[in-house]
Amino acid sequence: MTLERFNFPPVVLVLIAVFLWSTGGVLIKLTSLDAYQVTFFRSLFAAVTVMLLTRKDGLKIDAFGIFNAIIYALLLFLFVWATKKTTAANAIFLQYTAPIYILVLAPFVIGEKFHIRDLVTVVIVLAGMSLFFVGQLRLEDYQGNIAALGSGVLLGLYILFLKHPKAVGPPRLVAISDSKRINPAIAVIYGNFLLAIVNFPSGVSAVPTMTAMDWFAVAALGIFQIGISYILFIKGVRGGTRPLDASLIGFIEPLLNPVWVFIFVGERPTQWALLGGAIIITAIAVHSIRQYAGKRPEAEAV
Repeated sequence: MTLERFNFPPVVLVLIAVFLWSTGGVLIKLTSLDAYQVTFFRSLFAAVTVMLLTRKDGLKIDAFGIFNAIIYALLLFLFVWATKKTTAANAIFLQYTAPIYILVLAPFVIGEKFHIRDLVTVVIVLAGMSLFFVGQLRLEDYQGNIAALGSGVLLGLYILFLKHPKAVGPPRLVAISDSKRINPAIAVIYGNFLLAIVNFPSGVSAVPTMTAMDWFAVAALGIFQIGISYILFIKGVRGGTRPLDASLIGFIEPLLNPVWVFIFVGERPTQWALLGGAIIITAIAVHSIRQYAGKRPEAEAV
């Protein structure tokens, strides 16, 4: 299976990917494994899944791909570290400062034009997200908060680099042999393998005591929440969704996380969270309608 099999509109692919990402919180709650053990199994399952599904696109990697793989691995690792050192709410909120970095860096990295409406949307969405965590940002969590901010910077860079000329390759009208093509998901494959290797001792130590629920949770995290979701996300961004728009749609992930936790665990969101969610949904909907209404962006050849 190659990326061409996913023939939905690019924005829809990004939405599906974000929906899958949002299941991470409840799946992690279903397992008794610690963060490093979860990281090992999630990354191992994810790497194998993406490799099998995109194997026809090849496993060749160049210097730019290695750089992206390291960024991707650090992004996931810093988020795990942040979750251990601060609250999960702080970690995910601070990671989703990524649109700010994309807004600032996009004109320089990929030559994308700056629009005032983009800045307005980012500010509104961040304001809405902040309502989820009123009173929860504590000074003593500074190590985790700094790590989460770092993961936000790396998330922004990773999304931007999906549209970088070195990742996209030559224009579709330029002939290029299959042997010289780079798998669009190559950074996800090698980045997850790198994380699995780093966390190998922790993962192996957990095997004798793992329950059926543990196996189900880590398999779902690796195969669906990370593996398939990133294939769809990459296809969506490279197929026409602007990096900034993709990161804004990503705010749906922390919005849906408490919904799944409420449904399956019974943890009720606060009134502030409900208000913040309404603000986020409205802002993203208005932005997406204005950006894509009547447009049919031509997909990249990937």
